[in-house]
Amino acid sequence: FLLAAPQWVDMARQWLTVSAHQHILFVPPIIGWLVWNRRGALADLTPQAWWPGMFALLGALAVWLVGSLSSIDIVAQAGAVLVLQAVTIALLGPRVGAVLAFPIAFAAFLVPFGEEIVFPLQMLTAKMVIALTHLSGIPAEIDGVFIDTPAGLFEVAEACAGVQFVVAMLTLGVLAAKVGMTGWPRRLAFMLLCLVVPILANGVRAGGTIA
Repeated sequence: FLLAAPQWVDMARQWLTVSAHQHILFVPPIIGWLVWNRRGALADLTPQAWWPGMFALLGALAVWLVGSLSSIDIVAQAGAVLVLQAVTIALLGPRVGAVLAFPIAFAAFLVPFGEEIVFPLQMLTAKMVIALTHLSGIPAEIDGVFIDTPAGLFEVAEACAGVQFVVAMLTLGVLAAKVGMTGWPRRLAFMLLCLVVPILANGVRAGGTIA
């Protein structure tokens, strides 16, 4: 934590101030709840340090170092979380790590991501909006993320891209698929819905705003 303190401070700032990432504030309590649900299995195990876990730790530190030196925030932040995950397995051992596999993996959602898909979602939303606008009988023309209508010129701004809907729904979807479903076909179908439905809903919301 001390080594990657700048990354943790920056991530915490984004959790608290950036609307697209505020759902991450629920991730630590969810991880705690997942671990608590496994307390029975954990009680039968004796934690034991596992030296091969040091290789995972070195790999995580390498990711963090590359991100830090190159000033690529998301890589450095991912490395900081990977260090935490690797340390957990190295200190507690592979048997405990197997029981805690999902909570440990779920910690990946501590990394604030989504900025990378803002522009593609803007363009996709704009295309859905122009289609809905024409469908409703309103004459309009599209130029990139701008929609020109008789009522005025509208822009599908970054805040209207729907990133916060998609990222939050994927986070919740992974949890729901793991805890509430059995069978990978059902889980994958549910995750696909968690990706598609927020995108479509955001397009309808933006189209309704213009209408």
